[in-house]
Amino acid sequence: MQKPELLAPAGDWECLVAALRFGADAVYIGGELLQLRAEKAAFSREEIIQAAALTHEKGKKLYVTVNSFPKNEELEPLREYAQFLYDAGVDAVIVSDLGAISVIKDSVPDLPIHVSTQANCCNWASADVYYRMGAQRIVLAREMSLSEIAQLREKVPQQLELEAFVHGAMCMAYSGRCLLSSFMNGRSGNRGECTQPCRWSYYLMEQKREGEFFPIEEGERATAILSSHDLNCLSFLPELQKAGIVSFKIEGRMKTANYVATVVNAYRHAIDGDTPLPLLQREVESVSHRPFSSGFYFGKLVKNHNNDGQYHADCRFAGVVVGQIAGGYLVQQRNLFRVGDLLERVTPGVIGQSFTVDALADNKGNAITAAKLVGQVVAVYTDAPLLVGDFLRLRVEKNG
Repeated sequence: MQKPELLAPAGDWECLVAALRFGADAVYIGGELLQLRAEKAAFSREEIIQAAALTHEKGKKLYVTVNSFPKNEELEPLREYAQFLYDAGVDAVIVSDLGAISVIKDSVPDLPIHVSTQANCCNWASADVYYRMGAQRIVLAREMSLSEIAQLREKVPQQLELEAFVHGAMCMAYSGRCLLSSFMNGRSGNRGECTQPCRWSYYLMEQKREGEFFPIEEGERATAILSSHDLNCLSFLPELQKAGIVSFKIEGRMKTANYVATVVNAYRHAIDGDTPLPLLQREVESVSHRPFSSGFYFGKLVKNHNNDGQYHADCRFAGVVVGQIAGGYLVQQRNLFRVGDLLERVTPGVIGQSFTVDALADNKGNAITAAKLVGQVVAVYTDAPLLVGDFLRLRVEKNG
């Protein structure tokens, strides 16, 4: 059986480069129109052209999200934008809205369309309709179980590809269609502006007892009762492939390059089957995440008990290797680390490699005991074989 595609997110150029370097087969990004993420995660037109060239140079694919639900006045600009994406060499666009699909197919018939998970496709009849409209792939609704996916696969043409999320943040609303942020803050999650009120902590207050707040479950702190767990499918990727999934998608266009590199690296090793599962689980727990679950794939969503709505990480991002010098390396610092610290190296093809910081120097060659300034480039002296582009981290449990 052919290996599934590993599809990684990128919200900026650094994330794109990291995703490709750490083993993604394809990368999805957003552009200037209908991209369903904040503006800071949007690639410019010139960057899209460059991104397509880079991914193709490396034998990979580039997909662009056009998955917000368009307003009337956005449909006509979509025609020209779709033509631009096609001319730029984009391999597919990810689209939610039926009208948008129709406009794109009418304007640029040869531009491949992947139907976004926002379209809530969770049955074979809907998938077949999208296929007859010209869709090449369906990104399935996150609410589907493995058995439901297998049933859908049997009912639709084999040419129709199926994609599913395997890792990252989950939305409490149905397939991400949420109005809570719009209602509470006037910022729409469906326009890339979600303030994530589902992650906030809440107490219960009885109407006639104003000012008396009751915790919703036992504990000293309030509970984030609407906050969903993050998805983690490392332990059952073969079952997803057996059900008919050909593309494993990682969520996270708002995540850092360190996050993208770490998670993509873990899933690359999982797909290749060359690393024990406990090491890979340890890897994804090293970067910022909420409590993990298997989502709806086994038919029942894990309950959100003990979910405080906060991010947790076993490691602190220390820096990224940006150059090599005699006896050491140049590292751009991101968080405090010191001489004598045991750092871990995140690099393609390797899991769990650590080394000791033997010495440090500032940009003038003066010896220092700690890298304290965010963004500062310091010399790190070690015998470890680091590479430019490696991410370095400090395991909290070992270094405090």
